[in-house]
Amino acid sequence: MRGISYRSLIVTGAVLAALLSTYWAVHASQPAVSAPMATGPFMDFRGEKPGTIHKITVADLPAPYATKSADNDASMISRPANAWPQAPAGFKVQLYADHLDNPRLIRTAPSGDLFLAESRAGIIRVFRGIDKDGKPQQEETFATGLRQPFGIAFYPLGDDPKWVYVANTDSVVRFPYQNGDLKARGPQQVVVAELPGGGRLHGGGHWTRDIAFSPDGSKMYVSVGSHSNVDDADNNPAEFHRADILEFTPEGSFTEIYASGIRNPVGIAVNPTTGELWCSVNERDELGDNLVPDYITHVTPGGFYGWPWYYMGGTQDPRHQGKHPELKSKVLTPDVLLQPHFASLEMTFYGGRQFPAEYSGDIFAAEHGSWNRAVRAGYEVIRVPLHQQAHATGEYEDFLTGFVTPEGKVWGRPVGVTVARDGSLLITDDGSRSIWRVSYEGK
Repeated sequence: MRGISYRSLIVTGAVLAALLSTYWAVHASQPAVSAPMATGPFMDFRGEKPGTIHKITVADLPAPYATKSADNDASMISRPANAWPQAPAGFKVQLYADHLDNPRLIRTAPSGDLFLAESRAGIIRVFRGIDKDGKPQQEETFATGLRQPFGIAFYPLGDDPKWVYVANTDSVVRFPYQNGDLKARGPQQVVVAELPGGGRLHGGGHWTRDIAFSPDGSKMYVSVGSHSNVDDADNNPAEFHRADILEFTPEGSFTEIYASGIRNPVGIAVNPTTGELWCSVNERDELGDNLVPDYITHVTPGGFYGWPWYYMGGTQDPRHQGKHPELKSKVLTPDVLLQPHFASLEMTFYGGRQFPAEYSGDIFAAEHGSWNRAVRAGYEVIRVPLHQQAHATGEYEDFLTGFVTPEGKVWGRPVGVTVARDGSLLITDDGSRSIWRVSYEGK
C-alpha cells in the first residue's frame, strides 16, 4: 500500500537534500510515539490487543486532509529478547521456521505440505510436517528462477491436484505435480504469458499477483494491483488491466475483468461454504491518517469498487473532483472496513478443527503495517468473524499482535496466513524472516 506516483514531479538533488535535511531536523528530536492514544473506531498499534473487536463504518470517515499525510516507514529492528507474538488466551505461539529469504504468501497443499513464496529470491519452498517442538520435519526447494512469485494454487481442486500454479509479477506459470512432491517433477509451463508487471511504489508494493480457482474449476482468478497510488486510469496505458481481478480459463485464455476499481487486491480466496470470491485490499494513500480504510470483502462479479475516482460507496476522491459522475451510484461498499493504511495482505478461511467451534469458517488476514500514518497501525493478524453464516457484519478482531515495541519500533511484519493440516495457523513474517505457528491448547 505505497502511494508515490511514478509520474510525480522530478525533484532536483539540491531540493531533495534540503527536504531530507528538514525532515531529519524535525523528526530527530521527537519521541517515537508522542501522539495521544486514539479513541473511537480509528486505532493505532497501541490499541491492538488480542481479542479486541473493532468496527468502522462509512459514517465514521473524516473529510479528506483532516490530518497531514505522514511518511512514517517502519523502523525495523531485530526481535528483542523479550518480544514474542501475542495471541488470545488458550492459544500458543511457536517459531516454526526462521532465517528465510523474504517469506511472503504461504498455501497448504491437499497433502498437507506447506508451499511458501520467497519472492525476492524467486523461490518456492516446501515445508512438511510439524514435530513435537512445532518445527518442520522436512524442507526442500520446489522451484527456482521465478520472477517475484507470490500467488500459489493447486489444480485441479480436490485431493489429487496435477499442477502447482504460481503467479509471478508478470505472468502465471505451472509445474507438473503429484501429492508428496517436494521438488517440481518437470519444467514450468507458461499459462498466462503476460500480466501487467511491477508497480513498486513507496516502500514496495503492487507487484504481487494472487491466484484462485472457482469451485467448479472452470475459472482462474488473478489479482493485479494498480500501478500508482491514485493516477487517473482514463486512457492510461500504465493502468491497463490493473486495480482489477482478472478472469482466465485454467489454460490461460483471458475471459473478462471479473471486478474492477480495487486498488490493490493483494490476497484472494474462495469461501468454501458459499463459493464466493473474497479479497484483501490495500486502499489509497495521502488523504490523511484515517483515510482510506483498507478492506476485506466478498467480490461481486462485475462489481466496481471505486478506484481511482471514488471510495467507500461513492465518496469522490478530491484529486479527481467532478470526474465520472455516472459511476458514483455504482460504487460498492466493502463488507469489512479495516484501519486505513493497514496494508492487508494474504487472507484465508479457517477450515481446521483445532480451534474452538466459533472460529469455524472465519477469515484470518495478515496486516503488514502502515507507512502513511503518523502513529503506525497494523503489524498484526486479524480475525473476521463470519458467525457460522458465511457473511461478515463489519467487525474484525485483533488476533496476533506484539510485532511492534511500545516505543514504536517494528520487528515483525505479517504477510501470509494458512491453515495447517492439524488445524494450527501458520503466519509468514518478512520482517523477522520467519514463520510463526499458532495452536490452540484450551483455556
